[in-house]
Amino acid sequence: MRVTAVIPAYNEETRLPRVLEAVRGSSLVDEVIVVSDGSLDGTYEVARRFDGVRALQLPQNLGKGGAMHAGACQTDAPVLVFLDADLIGLTSDHVDRLVEPVCEGKADMTLGVFRGGRRATDLAQKLFPFVSGQRAIRRELFLAVPNVQYARFGVETQITRWAQRQRWRVQYVPLHGVTHPMKEEKLGRLRRERQVAQLIEHQQLEAGVARDDAAEGAGVGGLDQLVDQRCCRDEADGVATRAGLVADG
Repeated sequence: MRVTAVIPAYNEETRLPRVLEAVRGSSLVDEVIVVSDGSLDGTYEVARRFDGVRALQLPQNLGKGGAMHAGACQTDAPVLVFLDADLIGLTSDHVDRLVEPVCEGKADMTLGVFRGGRRATDLAQKLFPFVSGQRAIRRELFLAVPNVQYARFGVETQITRWAQRQRWRVQYVPLHGVTHPMKEEKLGRLRRERQVAQLIEHQQLEAGVARDDAAEGAGVGGLDQLVDQRCCRDEADGVATRAGLVADG
């Protein structure tokens, strides 16, 4: 079963190469597409220099959902694996373990969860694993997510929410030793705090919709139930109840 890796990237010329090295070494990935989402630096040029990598330059910034959708439309591979362009510690083995359950028909979607990479990102993904940007998914299912191309930093929650409604088979895959820069380090603290506030508001709205679904007897639980049932269960005692930081992929 053919697999295409789609890497949405915005101003990631310095971090992108190490991700591409890991992905190109995967035994299960057949094609790599980097979507430069209106980048203002050399992201597109860096991607083009790698053998076997297709680079797509969007003329303007569409947001993460738009970049993911653009990449998915550039391939007919039945399985997609989405990876962030700023990952630290990613290996070819991580990519294979993320893709394998979907290729073998054991899952419709997998989500990679950071473990043992960095305390802040580990904690954020323990609290919010469903916003992970590392996921493999059947292409036909991804393209069926309503309005996914218009989603920006909330695209991961939108996909997970749709997966819940459609009863996809979802597996969580620990990615030991993987992390990425916190958004405060890339965007600046004030800008990131505004983004976090918007994300929390979005999460609260989604949780409210999930509770309404349950009350109406729709047979679909909330995001919290999905996470409680399937996410890694190795949370250590004493995990803070307030993270202060949110990793959105």
